[in-house]
Amino acid sequence: MKYFIVFAHPENEHSFQSSLLKHSVSALESAGHEVHVSDLYAMNFNPVASKADFETRRFPERLQYDREQKFAVEQNTLAADISIELEWLAWCDHLIFQFPLYWFSMPAIMKGWIDRVFLNTVVYGAGKRFETGGLSGKRAMVCTSTGGFDEMFQPDGLLGDMDAALWHIHHGMLHYTGLQVLPPFVGWAPIRVGDERCEQYHQEYASRLLSAATTTPMAFHNTADFGADFKMRPEVTPNTLAHRRDAPTKTKENTERF
Repeated sequence: MKYFIVFAHPENEHSFQSSLLKHSVSALESAGHEVHVSDLYAMNFNPVASKADFETRRFPERLQYDREQKFAVEQNTLAADISIELEWLAWCDHLIFQFPLYWFSMPAIMKGWIDRVFLNTVVYGAGKRFETGGLSGKRAMVCTSTGGFDEMFQPDGLLGDMDAALWHIHHGMLHYTGLQVLPPFVGWAPIRVGDERCEQYHQEYASRLLSAATTTPMAFHNTADFGADFKMRPEVTPNTLAHRRDAPTKTKENTERF
């Protein structure tokens, strides 16, 4: 299998994430898999989507980024750094986003990678979304680490459900583009749990990657679950944390606070 790991950590030598990456790459290659890592900080990857991403423009008077993506794909005039990453994206069977959790999301450099590499007409657009997304047939997984403990990221925990924190990535970036999304791997509070637990994380993460081809993906809704009005069909039961039949009931207590 072919694994494409998009890695974002500003400390690429001595961090928990860098050691996790090195161990996982070694485990995958030892098992006969092919691995490519795009280390965004080491590459000095430019995260800013701009007119510089296109050698020629369809609308030079005003930047319409998504439409220029489409035109650049047709004309083969994308910036070189985007084209290289796009080739790795097409090459892989498994796409891994590996990063420390920043403000309940990924670091800005990785979000910029998605902005620039998840191209209109290639990854999404022109009828490509969810089950028809441009990355359908591939699998994806998030690997992240936190400063807080596991108990803090539970549904009744101080910081709320980790699945809710990662929803915009799992649903809005990965599932939307056709990927089968595997449950995330989380290294909880590695700076606080000691070397022995961190070594266990190494082993657990390698095991998760090695079993990625047979892991049951997370449940999401596809377009067939929705009608022409974009509403969920009456016979469909919501099965994700962000889909429900009715909006939460507003009470006097929670409306008076705003």
